Amino acid sequence: MSSTDRKISIIGGCGHVGLPLAVTLAAKGCDVTIVDIDANAVAAVNAGKVGFVERGAEELLRRHIGGNLRATTESEGVVGTDVVICVVGTPIDEHLNPQVNKLRLVVEQLRGYLRAGQLFVLRSTVFPGATQHFARWLEDRIPGMDLAFCPERVAQGYAVEEIGSLPQIVSGVTPRALARARALFELVAAEIVELSTTEAELGKLFCNAWRYISFGVANQFYSLCADNNIDYARVHAAICKDYPRMRGLPGAGLAAGPCLFKDTMQLAAYYQNNFSLGQAAMLVNEGLPRLLVAQMRRLGLATKTVGILGMAFKGDNDDTRESLAFKLKKLLELECRRVLCTDPLVKGDWLLPLEQVLDEADALIVGAPHSRYRDLRPRQPVLDPWNLLGRGGLLA
Repeated sequence: MSSTDRKISIIGGCGHVGLPLAVTLAAKGCDVTIVDIDANAVAAVNAGKVGFVERGAEELLRRHIGGNLRATTESEGVVGTDVVICVVGTPIDEHLNPQVNKLRLVVEQLRGYLRAGQLFVLRSTVFPGATQHFARWLEDRIPGMDLAFCPERVAQGYAVEEIGSLPQIVSGVTPRALARARALFELVAAEIVELSTTEAELGKLFCNAWRYISFGVANQFYSLCADNNIDYARVHAAICKDYPRMRGLPGAGLAAGPCLFKDTMQLAAYYQNNFSLGQAAMLVNEGLPRLLVAQMRRLGLATKTVGILGMAFKGDNDDTRESLAFKLKKLLELECRRVLCTDPLVKGDWLLPLEQVLDEADALIVGAPHSRYRDLRPRQPVLDPWNLLGRGGLLA
């Protein structure tokens, strides 16, 4: 990698995707400028603070911020950089169809500062074919830019570790773009895997859809067991014990977050809504909160106060985006006297201390499997689809 390509700007870089990459690149000696429209997030980053749970990120941030790493809200932050990494993805609309206009809007806002010769890297998930489409659109506006798609495939909260330990898929619209993208990620990744842009786009979606479908299988098994008063956790433990062919079967739980559902629906849209396996997984996973409420009805919910332990979309994380714990809360509020919520990592004045929830609730549901709940021995009945407390998937 040439010395000029070590000057990097990351658009939207204060978030879960951009910031871990920014600090990792800075740790490899690159000069990194984060450009983000969130002024509060920019101020926090410049103060050496990571605004979310990401192991190892704050140590690297404090080591490099003010030196070869900085954050700004100004579009001028891309001036003088030779690599521009964009972490703005392709969301889905209310009809579950992908939107590609977000990328165009970013470039329009930066148009006066981008230039020919820069490498523009799409980092977040995009709809299959979007990179080639975007390349044609970009060439009409800023001729001479190199365009690459290099998807992130890390687990949120462990990104700093996994950026350096997992293979990195790279693709480019041209051989030159591909070579530059490869050289960039060779600085940080354990291994580089080259694909065409469409192959890389599909590969990223396949990764997330596979996880979502596997969770759907587990939750379907859980539902089958619950309807027959059988503990799925016991069956799962038995069939997976020292049996390698069942290693990929996860436990049950609320399968949510900002990516898995969205990316599964993007595949469905790409496949003319013929992705029946993914769509079935969506019905199972999105239906689990309703099943949990049905399991709780044996308590006579109209007079009960129910506490939800954990509102994040996954354990030991503070991110509530698309968390099904909120759907669970809404469904319970239609049937219970009161619903109390607690989470040790999520911030919000609507959340109550754990001790208060344990004291006032007549029953509990584990909404997020935070490890700090593992040693709880509640006095009241608990519904724990994750089997975090060792009580199984039945109300106990």
